Amino acid sequence: MSIPEAALPVPEIVRSLAAGAALTPVWRNALGGVTFRTDDGRDIKWGPHDLEANMRDEAERMRWARHWTTGPEVLEQGRDAGHEWLVTAALSGRSAVDPRWIADPETAVRAVGRGLRELHDALPVAECPWSWDPASRMANAAVRGIRVPDDLRTPPPVDVLVVCHGDACMPNTLLDDDSRPLGHVDLAALGVADRWADIAVASMSTQWNFGPGWEDALIEAYGVEPDRARIDYYRRLWNET
Repeated sequence: MSIPEAALPVPEIVRSLAAGAALTPVWRNALGGVTFRTDDGRDIKWGPHDLEANMRDEAERMRWARHWTTGPEVLEQGRDAGHEWLVTAALSGRSAVDPRWIADPETAVRAVGRGLRELHDALPVAECPWSWDPASRMANAAVRGIRVPDDLRTPPPVDVLVVCHGDACMPNTLLDDDSRPLGHVDLAALGVADRWADIAVASMSTQWNFGPGWEDALIEAYGVEPDRARIDYYRRLWNET
C-alpha cells in the first residue's frame, strides 16, 4: 500500500461519483485499488472485486461500528462487473503513515497502539454479528484456493475476545494533528477474535512503514506485554491467508 502519484488516471465511475468535484488520489492498495479525496469532503474508494474482503461488507461494518466509535459515514456503495466502490464522508485526520508521521515514527507507532486499544475497548463483542477467528479466516482462504498449513489449524487458547479491526495495519488508523487517534478505516474484515490477531498484525506492520525496532513500542502503547507465541501464530496466519 502506498500514497499514489497525483497524475494517476481516474476511472470513469469515480468521475461520475465525484459529480464535478476535484479529485486527488490519496491511497493505493496492493490490488490496484485507489482511494480519491474530493474537494467537497468525500473519499471515493474504488478497486477490483476482492474475495477476501469486499466493500459491501466494509460498508455494513462501518455503519455498525459508528454506533460506538469514530469512523467515516457511508454515503454510497456499489459495484459493476469488474469493480466496486465505496463513498464516505472524509474524516479530518491523516493516516498514521502520512509524511507528517513518517518523520516522527515513535509518536505515530504509539498513537496507533493506543488507538487499537481504544477500538477494542469500545466495540461490544456480544453485539457483533461477525467473526474473524482462525476458523472463519481459514474458511475464507479455502474459498480462494488457499490451503493453510496444518500446524496453524489449532490456534492458541484465546487470551481476550474483542471485536478486531481485521486489518489493523498502520495506514488504517487516522491521527489528528496532536497525534491523538481519530478513527479507523478499512473495516471490511471486522469481527470477533482474540485481541492478539490485531495486535500481532499492527505491530508487524510497523516494519513495513517505519523499519525495524518499533514493534514492541506499539504493543507497549496498547497496554500489554508481548505474547510471543500468540504474536507468531497470528502473524503466520495473516501471511498464510
